[in-house]
Formats: sequence, structure tokens, C-alpha cells
Amino acid sequence: MFEIEEELKKLPAKPGVYLMHGEHDEIIYVGKAKSLKNRVRQYFQTSRNKGPKIEQMVTHIRRFEYIVTDSELEALILECNLIKEHRPKYNTLLMDDKEYPYIKVTVQEAFPRVMLARQRRKDKARYFGPYTSAGAVREILELLRKVYRIRSCNRNLPRDIGKERPCLNYHIHCCSAPCQGKISAEDYAASIRQVIDFLNGNTEPIRKRLTDQMQEASEHLEFERAAELRELLKQVAAISQRQKMSQNDSDDRDIIAMAMQAQDVVVQVFFIREGRLIGREHFYMTLAGDEEPGDILREFITQFYSGTPYLPKELLLQHAVADADLLEQWLSARRGMKVTLRIPKIGEKEKLVELAAKNAELVLSQDRERIRQEEKRTAGAVRELASLLGLSGIVRMEAYDISNISGFDSVGSMVVYEYGRPKRSDYRKFRLRGLDGPDDYASMRQVLTRRFEHGISELEKQKESQMEPKFGSFTKFPDLILMDGGKGQVNIALDVLETLGLSIPVCGMVKDDRHRTRGLYYNNREYTLAINSDAFLLLTRIQDEAHRFAIEFHRSLRGKGQVHSVLDDIPNIGPARRRALMRHFVSIDAIREADEDALAALEGMDRRAAQSVYQFFHGSAKGN
Repeated sequence: MFEIEEELKKLPAKPGVYLMHGEHDEIIYVGKAKSLKNRVRQYFQTSRNKGPKIEQMVTHIRRFEYIVTDSELEALILECNLIKEHRPKYNTLLMDDKEYPYIKVTVQEAFPRVMLARQRRKDKARYFGPYTSAGAVREILELLRKVYRIRSCNRNLPRDIGKERPCLNYHIHCCSAPCQGKISAEDYAASIRQVIDFLNGNTEPIRKRLTDQMQEASEHLEFERAAELRELLKQVAAISQRQKMSQNDSDDRDIIAMAMQAQDVVVQVFFIREGRLIGREHFYMTLAGDEEPGDILREFITQFYSGTPYLPKELLLQHAVADADLLEQWLSARRGMKVTLRIPKIGEKEKLVELAAKNAELVLSQDRERIRQEEKRTAGAVRELASLLGLSGIVRMEAYDISNISGFDSVGSMVVYEYGRPKRSDYRKFRLRGLDGPDDYASMRQVLTRRFEHGISELEKQKESQMEPKFGSFTKFPDLILMDGGKGQVNIALDVLETLGLSIPVCGMVKDDRHRTRGLYYNNREYTLAINSDAFLLLTRIQDEAHRFAIEFHRSLRGKGQVHSVLDDIPNIGPARRRALMRHFVSIDAIREADEDALAALEGMDRRAAQSVYQFFHGSAKGN
């Protein structure tokens, strides 16, 4: 048994990270300390004024653990990683987890391409951004291809010049076809230089080019072409307008301000690159308690900038933050160059911070009810489900479904929800092997076995090679498994987990006559759900999503000619007789139960064909 008072005496006076565990051993809070001995002991001292949030948290602490680090900076980094991984209840959490796109110019290639990139790699290409909207990036790319006719294909040039016909982009005047030698390397390089010039913010050359082309088209009475060029000019004007910023310097900086009402927080960030505002974004945060504005901004900075691929030279903040020197060290280490935190009091920079704060207030006032409703239907629904089942700490849920057509070539799907929201990057498809006819139990056993064996194998490889843990779709196990069925499907899942030495709660979605979830089967008990409850609506969405994903996969295979009916394997049954059988009997099971006379009575069938069908299902191992 964990004796808190005894364990407090063992704490070292060293920097590190501490993790507070709740009643079900879940992590409810993660913090860092310059001295673990002093910091952790403060939580349990009755004489200290800890505030309502900490007072409430302390009542739920059942044990704590700690990790000693060499420095406070290492503790900060570890704290950030652990908060992002475990998302503890009493930490203020950033709800958004986004990747911001770049525009990538492959200048290392003989005929460079211009494309959207999600990560900035060390590959000798030139990157512009990050941008806050993938839609804006695609809009810019479309404009550049129309004006400069830059290729977007993956052909290896100049090696593959002349080997294949030009693609559609050449015919719609969005590519100059270097793959056919229709443009020299020198002329193509000149176009790339103009593209880079435009991405650096110089829009005048492209304006002049389009204006000259429009006037030339008008002089030759090519009015449709002139109209197209006029629209491109408008597009250039719109894009360049969004890039303008009244800054006299060319530094990169982020402007960060916030607005708070009760437990709702919105953080607004303006992204300024080379003196131009390239975009802005707002972020919702879940407030764990009575946090001060500076504490909230500190949590935002550590969580947001641990994942963003680019760090600017300067962060302009609305409020002072604790451990500012430590944050600057950490940010500078991540960037590889000095990063400064500033709280401007006068001048243009102070006005920018004020503008960001006003934007945050506007978003919060407009979206507060929507934020609450979204939280209620997602994370709130998960809490309601956990309460119903007597579970806690449910973050990740995985749901499984099986799909087959005419009893042949089953496929399986795995959909993943985290905090009540679909995590589509972790969805997985399974092409099932070695099954003879429709067998949902055997299919589900194979899907679950493959899923968890793969995860266990990957974790063992990482452990053996002492690799840094990577939590992918298979290596990260769920907190709850949802089966598309009742007791039978649940028992299959439990048997698979027991065989593999895993302990994960499994819940079955019990169906009504219309194949809609009406309740849950868990621990040999059926739980009824109110049809208007958030938990019921969440489970319905998950069930529909698992079913849709499986059907979509099956249809894609059918489109490739990879799935066929079991009737295709019966001798003397061609397409016409197969259609007649399915029209009359509707299902494979009905055909299996029919006798020879009923089969022979169908139009287009004869006694020989009827015998073939009957013997296929009853007179051979395949039919049993």
C-alpha cells in the first residue's frame, strides 16, 4: 500500500517531473519542479493556500511517482511530453493538435516542383510558411501553376524526358511539359525564380506579367483569355492583400493573446513572417481550475510549440509568464537559435497584442455556446459512457466491423475515437485471409489478433532496439474496445486479449430490430441508454463510422475486381443464373436451404445446374 507521508520523506531535492495518480491509478496531474522534495510536499501541507483547483485535486490523489532529471530545462521538456501523451484531468490542456502546411520548392531538382508539404525536412528544398490553412496553400499553388506552368508530377527529369505523353495539366495550360522537352531547363529555371520571388512577397512582377498578357489578348480580340487573366489578377491581389502587414522590420514573430470567460479560454495567435501577417489561428483550451492568465499562456506555449515545426525569433505575449527564462532556453534549443519572450507595453507591438486579444474575445463571445455543445457531444459523451460502465480515464476507443458481399471475401475495419472525436489517421483496414464463407466470429478473431499482435511486436522491437517510443495506431492500445455486436462478439474479443496477455475493457453494442444500437453489453450485463443522451448519440456515430469505413473498403476492392460472390465458384453457374438465384432467394443462406426442386424451378436453371448448386453447399466440405 502506498503511504503518502512515508513516500514524501523519500523525495530527492533534485529537479524532475512528478505524476499524480487518482483512484483508478490514472494520471490526473503532471508537473515539473526545480526541487521535487519541496514542490511535491507543498501539495500535502494543510497550512498552505493552494486554491480550489489544487484542493480538489489533492483529495483524489492516491499515489504519486516522479522522474529525476539533470536540469530544470529537461524537466520542462519531459513535463510537456507527458502532458501531451496522458492529457491529465487537472492540467490545462490545448484542445487543438494541428500540423501547419508549408509550400515546398524542390530547387535541388533539375526541373523543380512546387507543392504542399506537411513537414519541413532537411532535403535541400526551399520551404515557405508555415501557413495556417491548407486551403490557402492550395489556392496559391493553383495560381502559380496557371501563371508559371510549373510541373506537379513525380517524373524523374531529365531522365524520363520523352518517355511518356504529357499529362492533362499540359493540355489545360497548367504545365509547360518539360517531360516532353517543350521548355528548356534555363527558361524553366527562370519561371522558378519568379515563383520564389512571389513567395517571398514580391507580387509586382506577376502583376505586370498578367497585365501585359491581358492587354495583348484584348488587342487580338481574345476576350475570353483576357477575362481569365483579369480573374488571375484579382486572385493575385487577394493573396497579396492577406500577406500585407504594417511592420517596418522583417523579423519572424508570433503574437499571442487570450480571452477567458469562466472555464472557457480562447488563445489567438498572429503568425508574422518576414514582417507580413501570413495568417492567424485561434485555439480552445480546457481550463482545469482557477488558472491565472500567465499560467494559461505558459501551458499554451509549452504544448503548442512542442509540436509546431517552426519557431519564430520572438513571441509577443499579452501577460507575463512564470519561468520565462526557462521557456526561452527550451524554445531556443528547439529552434537552434535565440528565441525571446516579450510583453510589449507601448508602440506598435503593444497594439498588435491588443488586436490579438480583441480577436480572441470576439471568437469566444461568438463560439462559446458552440464550444460547450461540441465538448458535451464529444468529451462529455465519453465521460457519460465511462460513468455508466463504472470506468475512468477513457481517452481512446477502438470500434471494429466486418463487411462481406454474398458471403465471400470478408474485410474488417478499425476506427479510432479519442476524446469523443474520430482520429482518422489511426483508422485501419484488414483484408481477411483463409476464411471459408461468411463467419463473423472467425473474421473478428482474425482482425483483433492481427491488430494486437502487430502492436505488441512493434513495442517489443522498440524496446529491444532502445528506440524512442513511437505511439502509432497499433502501438497505442485503446482504453475501451467497442464491438459491433453483443455477447458473442464480446467473448471473442476477451478471448483474444486473454491469449495475448492484455487487459482492456470490451463493450458490445447491442442492436434493436432496425440494427441500431439500443444498449451496451459489458461485464455480463446489458446497460440501457436513453436515445437522446450524448453517450447514445456518440455510440451511434461510432457504429455508423465503423460500418461506413468497412463498406467503403469493400467497395474499393470490388471496383478493382478483387471481390466476387461465392456463387462464382459453383460449376455450371454463369452470370445469368447467378443473377436469377440472387433475385429469387435474396441471400446465400436462402440458397443454401433450398432443395434441388426449388432450384430447378427457377427460370434459366435446369436439373444439372440445380444439382451443382445443391452439391456445392451440401455435398462437399466447402458447403458444410
